[in-house]
Amino acid sequence: MKTSATISGGLYLVIDPSKEETLLLKSLKQALSAKPCAVQIWDNFPEKPPVAGLIGKIKVLCKAAKVPLLINNHPEWVELFDLDGVHFDEINQFSEKCLKTFHDMRKIVGVTVNNDLKTIKKAVDFGVDYLSFCSMFPSSTSTSCELVDFETVRKTREMTQNPIFLAGGISPQNLADLESLSFDGIAVVSGVMSSEDPKAAILNYQQSLSTLNK
Repeated sequence: MKTSATISGGLYLVIDPSKEETLLLKSLKQALSAKPCAVQIWDNFPEKPPVAGLIGKIKVLCKAAKVPLLINNHPEWVELFDLDGVHFDEINQFSEKCLKTFHDMRKIVGVTVNNDLKTIKKAVDFGVDYLSFCSMFPSSTSTSCELVDFETVRKTREMTQNPIFLAGGISPQNLADLESLSFDGIAVVSGVMSSEDPKAAILNYQQSLSTLNK
């Protein structure tokens, strides 16, 4: 039986497939050497992209690094490309039946949540593998997300012990502002992939997370 991948916490890397392919793959390879807990391919493909070829190349790099690879908002590609899971931007994009199907396939399912506790409770009851809050701070890559009330994160932790990730405008410098919250990791896009040294950027985040959790 195929062993399923898991995500427990740490630095969750989101990559933008609209970036120039050579640069994207070079940056990803550097980032993977710092062992993020997972990689998600953001649903931001250019028009008429060579989807299969690009996903195949990303998968080769993630598999070599033994890092789970998820796709954003395209559940049909999980089985097609044998990816490790899918991340949905909204809970209304899937059903309880859909989630059971993915779990039967031993795939990971995550979802972005905001301040609606009813929606969060529904996601928890469905049995999602992790929750990702967006956006904790203003962010150029999280423009569609409302700012999350810290109390929402606290109430969510009371509902579940499943991994909670925080996203949106998080930097090593402002991580300390999240110290009052119980969470398992952070999701980062530009903070890593726009860096001249993605490996160093991840290590910096990881060190800040380690300091915060002491």
